[in-house]
Amino acid sequence: MTTTQSTTAPEESPRLQWAKFAPEVYKAMVKLDAAARRGVDPVLLELVKIRTSQLNHCAFCLDMHTKDAFAAGESVERIVQLSAWEESRHFYTEKELAALALTEAVTVLTDGFVPDEVFEVAARHFDETELSQLLASITVMNAWNRFGVTCRLVPGHYTAGQYK
Repeated sequence: MTTTQSTTAPEESPRLQWAKFAPEVYKAMVKLDAAARRGVDPVLLELVKIRTSQLNHCAFCLDMHTKDAFAAGESVERIVQLSAWEESRHFYTEKELAALALTEAVTVLTDGFVPDEVFEVAARHFDETELSQLLASITVMNAWNRFGVTCRLVPGHYTAGQYK
């Protein structure tokens, strides 16, 4: 009889601790992030941040925002289904669906421009100020993801609310 050992890959170190070497940029990002989230529903914002991070393959940000969403009372089911939200629409409100569609269109610009239809649906669910704040939040999250992915920030060490 053979026993199977379960092993995990060794944890890698970050490629670059960018915040340490560019502290003014980091502080500016934190301020921009705080300004962008004003007036955006915090539950919706976590869904947007998780979906953005899924699309950008940012494990560090996925770890962070999944934990923050759970701490805010989000369900496991809605977070698990988020990667397939278009096939799991019944888990989300129409407003959340509009935000997720806008998140995908803004994040995956290599597929072309943000379609008018996606923008118009979002504009029906958010007033101009809310839509501007949501767009800013999506854009800032994409910037955070690019730092995380490029610098290979290591997931698994974040505690919910750690950076708030």
